[in-house]
Amino acid sequence: MSALAEVLTTVARSRDPRCSELPTCPVCADSMVAAEASAYVSDHVISYLWTCDTCGYGFVTKHSVKPYTCN
Repeated sequence: MSALAEVLTTVARSRDPRCSELPTCPVCADSMVAAEASAYVSDHVISYLWTCDTCGYGFVTKHSVKPYTCN
């Protein structure tokens, strides 16, 4: 079984990455609620593995986050 993967890059719009918009499948446009896996790529980059429950398409997103600072 072969697998397809696409890397989509995004930048978190708010200080809290959990507040960013969740992706939709680029193939069937179904909404996605939770990533299958996540990994720290570097100090300020997190990647997420997404697989569509409807069509099975898989892709990876990378998010740049700023370090949290108390003000």
